[in-house]
Amino acid sequence: MSIPSISASPREVEQVNRANASGKQPVILVHGLWLLADSWKSWQEFFEARGFSTVAVDWPGDQRSYTEAHANPDTLAGLSVADIAEHVAAVIALLERKPVVIGHSLGGLLAQMIAGRGIAAATIAIDPAPCQGVLPVPLSTVKATLPVLANPLNHGRTVTLTFDQFRYGFANAVSESEARHLYETIHTPAPGRPLFQAATANLNPWSVAKADNLNPARGPLLVVVGEKDNIVPVTVASAAYKRQRRNGAAPTEFVVIPGAGHSLVVDGGWREVADAASVFLARQGIEA
Repeated sequence: MSIPSISASPREVEQVNRANASGKQPVILVHGLWLLADSWKSWQEFFEARGFSTVAVDWPGDQRSYTEAHANPDTLAGLSVADIAEHVAAVIALLERKPVVIGHSLGGLLAQMIAGRGIAAATIAIDPAPCQGVLPVPLSTVKATLPVLANPLNHGRTVTLTFDQFRYGFANAVSESEARHLYETIHTPAPGRPLFQAATANLNPWSVAKADNLNPARGPLLVVVGEKDNIVPVTVASAAYKRQRRNGAAPTEFVVIPGAGHSLVVDGGWREVADAASVFLARQGIEA
């Protein structure tokens, strides 16, 4: 299957045009595996209420809604980390101001990759998937990623989780009823290839899943992690933070959200995470 074009979608173009017309500080939001751009709706309202403009980025081949994603489950098959990173960079290139970049899970890895290119005013990586140089591989990570990695054929496919798999990997820190609601409203098929790329980053010297953490133009960076995350436990996020703090040209900070799991940007506790991001930006003097 051919990889979709990296050109911006009509929805992205509309949000970029609105951001440019406003003159406000833009915030780019990058989703992770098994989610769509509309998972950031509450975050967009949060930051826009504080005077920012926002753009929730699609991945090349993303469908517009939960229903369409499940009706067309293969549109992301074969998509790579590099494809998504180039798409995010292409959307940023349309903006008139250097944006704040916020990413969750694989989006957290992508946010660090973008920061390493020097095109972000500040970066917030939430539960970031591991990049090259992040070494810990906890057992919970292995268990949470086995639905994809256990079958090599998933490298070129999309994968839809069962509820039990979603419950363990994403929604272990919320009630069963909230986990069920999230599964039935936001969980969508995801490409397997990016997870293979992240999992093998330290085995492949030419891996695309890497970020230039030493670029002096990287800008301020915050790593956020949920205390109870099974996919990206605190040890993994802490290792990403320790790599990023080697950058002596810009502040690097680390925040653990008590009691939170991997669904922390979309579940009932999302506001605490957004507040932490907002406080970080204010501390760096980044305002609308």
